[in-house]
Amino acid sequence: MAELSTATPIEYLKGVGPQKADVLKKELQVFTIGDLLQVFPFRYIDRTKFHKIRELHPDMIGAQVLGRLMSLKEVGEKRGKRLIAAFKDDTGIMELVWFQSLSFIKKSLTVGSAYIIYGKPSEFNGMLSITHPEMERYQQQEKRIGNMTMQPVYSSTEKLKKFNLDSKGIQKLQQVALETVWRGMQETLPPHLLERQKLMGYQQAMLNIHFPQNEQLMHAAIRRLKFEELFFIQLRLLRNKQLNTQKYKGHRFTEVGEKFNAFFTERLPFPLTNAQKRVIKEIRTDCNTGAQMNRLVQGDVGSGKTVVALMSMLLAIDNGFQACMMAPTEILATQHYLGLKELLGEDICTIKLLTGSTPAKARRIIHQELEEGTLDILIGTHALIEDKVKFKNIGFVVIDEQHRFGVEQRAKLWRKNVIPPHMLVMTATPIPRTLAMTMYGDLDISVIDELPAGRKPIKTVHFFENQRLRVFGFMREEIAKGRQVYIVYPLIKESEKMDLLFLEAGLESLMREFPLPNYKISIVHGKMPVKDKDFEMQRFVKGETQIMVATTVIEVGVNVPNASVMVIENSERFGLSQLHQLRGRVGRGAEQSFCVLMSSNKLSKEGRTRLETMVRTNDGFEIAEVDLQLRGPGDLSGTQQSGVLEMKIADLAKDQAILAEARNLVIQIFQEDPNLLQEQHQRLAHYLNRSSPAISWDKIS
Repeated sequence: MAELSTATPIEYLKGVGPQKADVLKKELQVFTIGDLLQVFPFRYIDRTKFHKIRELHPDMIGAQVLGRLMSLKEVGEKRGKRLIAAFKDDTGIMELVWFQSLSFIKKSLTVGSAYIIYGKPSEFNGMLSITHPEMERYQQQEKRIGNMTMQPVYSSTEKLKKFNLDSKGIQKLQQVALETVWRGMQETLPPHLLERQKLMGYQQAMLNIHFPQNEQLMHAAIRRLKFEELFFIQLRLLRNKQLNTQKYKGHRFTEVGEKFNAFFTERLPFPLTNAQKRVIKEIRTDCNTGAQMNRLVQGDVGSGKTVVALMSMLLAIDNGFQACMMAPTEILATQHYLGLKELLGEDICTIKLLTGSTPAKARRIIHQELEEGTLDILIGTHALIEDKVKFKNIGFVVIDEQHRFGVEQRAKLWRKNVIPPHMLVMTATPIPRTLAMTMYGDLDISVIDELPAGRKPIKTVHFFENQRLRVFGFMREEIAKGRQVYIVYPLIKESEKMDLLFLEAGLESLMREFPLPNYKISIVHGKMPVKDKDFEMQRFVKGETQIMVATTVIEVGVNVPNASVMVIENSERFGLSQLHQLRGRVGRGAEQSFCVLMSSNKLSKEGRTRLETMVRTNDGFEIAEVDLQLRGPGDLSGTQQSGVLEMKIADLAKDQAILAEARNLVIQIFQEDPNLLQEQHQRLAHYLNRSSPAISWDKIS
């Protein structure tokens, strides 16, 4: 067979074979030797450090001890059977305990021999012990790849372990893989970049990530590989942004005309904030370049994104184009429609709503007006992307809460005109800067980081379960003032696994505390038919009910200025961004609003951090940064679908400095050599030519 390389299928690596190859493919998505080498350790054990038995204590994460196996015996019966060994060094004696694979372990260990053991110490009945320790016979290691001081630890699964592919088994395969293909590995970054960024070469990095000779080389390898991963993501994103600008011509909006000015001088209900003015200016500039605009506008709940979107659409109408706004739910689309209609009044321009519920007769009229060009703005849901919906001249598209739409759905709006319309993507979920640079690195990003004048910050308080009566009393006070209250639950029915206050039980206690006829309650949850849900929400919106009991379906899309209290039950079970979104349902009127976080008396460290953050700040961007640190990028709302976040080694929560460094370098390279024609950039051009992006970046908006 030909010489093996990183592209060789994994089954041909010595020690793998068809069965192991099959489980590696299913569990780790390892199809080639190169894929295996991209499975990086998640931590290292410093094999140069040994602890004495008398130094061990239960608070240690892990410890390595050199000693002698003194005895080995089975105790207990049936399910309680276990293997206990006495292990001794010159400072004391401890126990090693196993509950599984007892016969295999008994055969593999020799009483009287010296071993290096590693594991987490614990204490039972005054005796120190380590359960299921890693065991290695003490001997001088051979000088070859794999002779290391920092031992890598790899993630494994139960299925992998059945094929002896625990961390040690994966480590052995990495050793064979490196010995097989290491000499043939090619450098991936240009030499001048390595020198400029003071980066280790690719071969040395791959060797020292898996088998570091010391801690310093390990850190240098990690930095090199993190930089490379983030650099190539940014190279791909920024190249696609560059291609979009060159490829897609855009309508020029040269006029700031009658409709824009009429709205600004006569209808604007409050002065624009400096942040709103800045973003409108950025959009105006984009729409006059002759290239198609793709801009993401981030703004916290209540920051005035909708007014920015409306003024941008009026700019399009003044230049002879139509505009539309797409929202993910009927509730949100209807809310946008009613809000914009009220802002516009009767005489500035025509505006209509199209959703799945629009009657056939009204739908036909909308279709006709769109094609004739007499309808200026269309607000709607997914109904907008149906083939039957044809515009005479669509020039501007607003997409709200973009993470709820797929790439293909958004792309359908592009095809509504020969020259694609300008795209304004809005989100009320603040995205940390690092995440935005990676998820939306090919979009221009605007941030509305200011709340309109006169908005009172929402007061957030945290109460434990045993303080519930105080909360009920406070709710009564607010309802007596004519205000309304939300109560949000994480579950609809009781879960056997989680001891949560669930909606149905909570409702019973509420009805006892807030009896008819003085108090009326709306109930909304995800399992209800859409009609029933809308009916209940409308009762609350009209003020016919004082309390809205709901699951998280109200996270986006309900605007009730009179609602001044948001009570979130079992708040420790929610993610930070979700808590922040829920809190944003109040604080929409002139009155002081409150968010009450209810929790059980027992809180995890992470749960406490989340609730303390919510009480401390209303800043969505600060909250998003804490959320990223706690949960990692993959868990944040809507990010998984992008595909770009499945990183092998970089961590957006921790590697912000490396990401900024990589992005700035890519920007500089494209400024100096836009088409990567220079000799020193040939490797980068080759990478872009052969790599296919994780998603269709040329369609994303």
